[in-house]
Amino acid sequence: MAKGPDAFRTISEAADELHVPQHVLRFWETKFTFIKPMKRAGGRRFYRPSDIAVLRGVRRLLHDEGYTIKGVQKLHREQGIRRLVAAGEGVAVPAPETPSRRARAQADTGPQGLIDALRDLENAKARLDRLLKGLGESR
Repeated sequence: MAKGPDAFRTISEAADELHVPQHVLRFWETKFTFIKPMKRAGGRRFYRPSDIAVLRGVRRLLHDEGYTIKGVQKLHREQGIRRLVAAGEGVAVPAPETPSRRARAQADTGPQGLIDALRDLENAKARLDRLLKGLGESR
């Protein structure tokens, strides 16, 4: 008899459902602080349905999308647990911004964008210089 969708899963049931070995789930617990199954006497792990949803997202990101462990940690830090659950449900995760992407975005703004950025930096420097001069006079 199969368990209902709201039933807790043992580590072997969770591993079977996610198509990963049990030791991988234990390893993920050490790398991702947000994975915390309930533990019973003797250290037996029980995964809640919400834990399974998060694990499904982690598995998809690591195994299917090519993310690294640090990449998943960063995604969790920046976008939260809901983003990981969404990844497990098949919602596309945007690729992290790379320097080449950033450079292309800056190149699209053209020379005027660079001139505007330079002007902003010069204004910021002038404000900092005034602040520092004021600090030096007050001492």
